[in-house]
Formats: sequence, C-alpha cells, structure tokens
Amino acid sequence: MFDFLAKGGLLVIPILLCSIFALAIFLERLIRFARLRKRGEGLARKVADLIQQGDDAGAYEAAVQSSSPMGHVLIQALEVKNKERETLETVIAHATEKQVRDLSSYLQALATIGNISPLLGLLGTVIGMIKAFMVIQEMGGKVNAAVLAGGIWEAMLTTALGLSVALPIILAHSYLVSRVNKYEARLQDGAVTFMKAIIT
Repeated sequence: MFDFLAKGGLLVIPILLCSIFALAIFLERLIRFARLRKRGEGLARKVADLIQQGDDAGAYEAAVQSSSPMGHVLIQALEVKNKERETLETVIAHATEKQVRDLSSYLQALATIGNISPLLGLLGTVIGMIKAFMVIQEMGGKVNAAVLAGGIWEAMLTTALGLSVALPIILAHSYLVSRVNKYEARLQDGAVTFMKAIIT
C-alpha cells in the first residue's frame, strides 16, 4: 500500500496529513457532542419553574450545576433578569452566540481541509503530467506507450487520493454542522422559555 501511494509523489504526504487532521477534528467534536447530549436537557423549563416560584437562587444554582451550554446562557440571563428587556435580550443573544461559536470550534478548519485536499491532488496530477511531457520532449517524441501510460496513472493517483480524502471530510463537516444547528435551536428554545417565565 505504501509503495503504491509513494508513486503519487511528494504531494501524497500533505494529503495524508489532511486526512489525519480531519479525523482528529471529527473525533474530538463527536466526543464533545456526546458529552453534551444529556446535559442541559429540560434545564430551561426547570429554571423557568423555579423563577415563577420566586426561587431565583435555586434557578441560578440549577444553571450552574448543569455545566452545559444552556446552563451558561441561563447564568448570563439570570444575572440581568431584572434589567430592561432590551438588555436582557442582548445578553441572551450574546451568550447564545458565544456557545454556538464554542460548539463550532474547528469546523471551519475541517471545511478548509475538505476544500484543499482535492486541490492538492489536482496539483500533484498537474506536476506529474508536466514530468511526463518533459520525458516525451527529451525522447524526441519517440515514447513507448506503456511508459507514457504508467506516468499518467501515477500522476492521476494524487487526484484520486485527494478526492477520496475530501468526500468523507465534506460529509463529516455537514454532519457536525447539523449537530451544531440542533444545539443552537435548543438554546433558542430555552431562551424563549426563560423569557416567558420572566414576563409572566
């Protein structure tokens, strides 16, 4: 396998490194999301009920103990719940955005890797084709068809490798983005639940 990949040239190395970095990012985000799966579930409703019961201290403690994105948003909201509504909405929006940025960490890097992998493969193919045509020139156009075909498939190997790396990365990125969007929707729903409790 290594001998086969080595025929693709030096650009096989950065393509393989891209696949390693992408896998590391994907696994790190998966572990992060798995840890957050149950955290904060039903927290907004619980905090809202405590507020309506007049137990602001209990609501704050519940938010702190959850150690979840929803908890962090509610902590910020509880600290300014007696301020003007505009201030409260601004704080909630800022806190939600901060948590979404945290959940989206490394996703831009993953997208970048997915974009550059096929380009690296294409660059490798172009370089390989240039070398093949240089050989043709050196031999005065008298080239063995088998030799020429071998040079071309070796050149195209990097494009195939780049695409093979990029396709799963793109799918992984789309999946992680969908997970972030779901968490963002949960945060927004929780914020609405909290605001209703404050108003009533």
